[in-house]
Amino acid sequence: MSTKTREDHYGTVGDVASVAEFVRAWLLLHDAQDRPVLLAGESWGAGRAASVGYRLLRQGVPIKGLILISGGDGLNTPYLTKETATALRIVDLAPVALFHGKLDPTLGGDAETARRAAEAWARDVYLPALTKAGDLSETERTKVVTDLSRFTGVPIELIDRTSLTFTPRQYLRGVLQPEGRVLNIFDMRLTESSPTEFTGAIDRYLRRDLGYVTDLPYVGLSEADIGYAPGDRYPASVGARWNYATIDASPEQIDAAIREAIQRGGGPPRIGPPLPGTEEAIALAPGLKVLVAAGLYDSLSSCTVNDELHRRLPPSLRSAIIYRCYTGGHMFYRDATSRLQFSRDIKDLIRTIP
Repeated sequence: MSTKTREDHYGTVGDVASVAEFVRAWLLLHDAQDRPVLLAGESWGAGRAASVGYRLLRQGVPIKGLILISGGDGLNTPYLTKETATALRIVDLAPVALFHGKLDPTLGGDAETARRAAEAWARDVYLPALTKAGDLSETERTKVVTDLSRFTGVPIELIDRTSLTFTPRQYLRGVLQPEGRVLNIFDMRLTESSPTEFTGAIDRYLRRDLGYVTDLPYVGLSEADIGYAPGDRYPASVGARWNYATIDASPEQIDAAIREAIQRGGGPPRIGPPLPGTEEAIALAPGLKVLVAAGLYDSLSSCTVNDELHRRLPPSLRSAIIYRCYTGGHMFYRDATSRLQFSRDIKDLIRTIP
């Protein structure tokens, strides 16, 4: 693959285009153009699956279902206000604080009790405070910040007294700051880095099960400096070269957006308008069914926000999209019970497809 071809693929726009073309070509080569197609994507791939589905529908490919795993719902319209989403996110953080012994004991001794207490406070106190943050007295501001710390375990000094919020990075680093530990971004019950034992399994699957035998390293699975490179000059990783922009953006704009995303934590940067996704796909195919799956302890998702969002969607979207919350983190399917329930939910989705 030439350098120019690689750069065309290593970006949000090129990635969606190339995956859509792969699906279209596979269906054509296997004489399956008229077969119903379901697309599934995980994490960053969830939004990609929604955009690929839209692109294929535009080309007449019969996309019947989307399964979006731990990466949002692919909706671009903000059906919830920023303040509502911020407030309800606290409901999911209270059980995390409880798990690590950082929840105020008066707020509940089990996860469900903690969630109920947090939701009542978030709706009745925190949300109104966020909507009028600039008008609060210092006494009112102090009370909100103190209670926010009680429900989440974040030290008071890490909470911004002006916005009455903290960033995802501040949360992950703040809850166990006194112990010198950081919460895992993918499963907030953990404090160690994500396990890497899957790398070898994926490599074996590609080479043995799929039968693609090569002596070349798989980019992203093997270290970049494995194998021969002229002058021992190895290219930067795919992630380091990824172009998140959906518009023609300058290198300075891209660098600034990436730095901001790293500072905040909580996901990749967005540069330019999002590509058409779930809502646009449903508009093209009103019978399309969508399953949105999230893990309760995933710092990149919020089951409570998803529930509220589903209630506020217009009927055409509410009837097409199913939100499910599973016990676990970003990879909730590692838990046997959640994996079984997820399998059942996928089968139920397929049964609804004509």
